[in-house]
Amino acid sequence: MTYLVDTNLLLRFSQPAHSMNSIVVNAIETLLSRGEEVCICPQNMIEFWAVATRPIANNGLGLSITDTIQKLVDFKDTLTFKFDPPEVYTHWEILAQAHSVSGKQVHDARLVAVMIAHGITHLLTFNGNDFKRYPITVVDPSTIQPQP
Repeated sequence: MTYLVDTNLLLRFSQPAHSMNSIVVNAIETLLSRGEEVCICPQNMIEFWAVATRPIANNGLGLSITDTIQKLVDFKDTLTFKFDPPEVYTHWEILAQAHSVSGKQVHDARLVAVMIAHGITHLLTFNGNDFKRYPITVVDPSTIQPQP
């Protein structure tokens, strides 16, 4: 099975002191140990960069550009990087119109468009409610249990 990782997991993954870090690390390590493909895409990297380089006072991580670049390298070394195929926009436009997507929801619809373009059916996210309307399987990382 193939999973796309939502950006909120990458943010928690990169913050060892965050209360959700261990949940994310466990979920990703468990899926990888099972032989599942765990993916990221350009949008994840762009969204991560935006939050990582934003000051802490503005709800960011306050990382330097150098540290942010290293995080992206680490993500690409650990997870499968899926480039955007040309049909992502077409899938996004169909989803946006069919589901009356507006405002910040356009970013979630675009992640789903990437999933459709790559035939990915599962999204690993803490924000499951944001994706209920789409034809995908939403998986909360806290439900991923290591095999005994």
